[in-house]
Amino acid sequence: MPKRPRLALIFATFLSLGLQGSAEPPLPEGFMGAFPWKMEEADFGGISSLELSSDGQSLLALTDRGYFLTGRIRRNDAGHITGVEAHPPQALKSQDERPLRKGRNDSEGLALSADGVAHVSFEGIARVLRYDRIDGVATNLPVPEAFRSLPRNAALEALAVAEDGTLYTMPEELTGSRRVRLLTGQPGNPNGPDFPIWRYRDGVWTQPFSLPRRGSFLPVGADFGPDGRLYILERQFQGLAGFGSRVRSFVIGPEGLTEEREVMQSPPGRHDNLEGIAVWRDGRGRIRLTLVSDDNFLPIQRTELVEYRLKD
Repeated sequence: MPKRPRLALIFATFLSLGLQGSAEPPLPEGFMGAFPWKMEEADFGGISSLELSSDGQSLLALTDRGYFLTGRIRRNDAGHITGVEAHPPQALKSQDERPLRKGRNDSEGLALSADGVAHVSFEGIARVLRYDRIDGVATNLPVPEAFRSLPRNAALEALAVAEDGTLYTMPEELTGSRRVRLLTGQPGNPNGPDFPIWRYRDGVWTQPFSLPRRGSFLPVGADFGPDGRLYILERQFQGLAGFGSRVRSFVIGPEGLTEEREVMQSPPGRHDNLEGIAVWRDGRGRIRLTLVSDDNFLPIQRTELVEYRLKD
């Protein structure tokens, strides 16, 4: 989420007042813990998306400045996170060996296929890149005309890949600037249109269905769970109260998104700016949500790995 220094300072002051003045909200059902993730490298921060292996151990994360991190999560016998061992951030490459240029490196969504192929979506210049290896060169996917009209700071936040390799992506919002919303404390428009979902299959983008808008939450992350359902992480900004988060899951069928379930919702201020989601099944057979927060490279915010265990 790139920001000019002046805007960053305004936002930092605004958010700091809210965090210092708000009471600790209650713990939502299924909450397992929040682990503060810290590294000394200057390029660490702004984590916007996350992928985990099926056992919740191996980690691939993406920052919103065009860097990726790989590593492992340490856990105790109860499955709680006790540490993260990660390699220093590395720059994503363009179609040649050079790093993505500034202005084209606002990477937000990450989808990792079972064969190791990674796709990355961008919210600045809206597009999706394919990486046969995350440390290799990029291949540009076609860019549909609809992507060109999306807001530069609220475009393709969420990206997920189904078991058959089909990609799904959606914008955070259709109009307006996220920067303005954050600085003014305005949430998403609860009366706005539903969020279009684009599907990439057989080399072609289509827009077969939409994500129903429920209140002022905005989609920022997505992942397919081991149960085949599509899980969508949504964010709500409530000004001085801070960030609220929600996860809904769906079945994708011929009629689009069906069997909607709200599986997690946290009150404003409980967590920081959760933007990435990984869904997996733990050793007890329970679906686990691992969420990561984007600290916007601001000292008053924090990078956290937050976990929830869903009901049977």
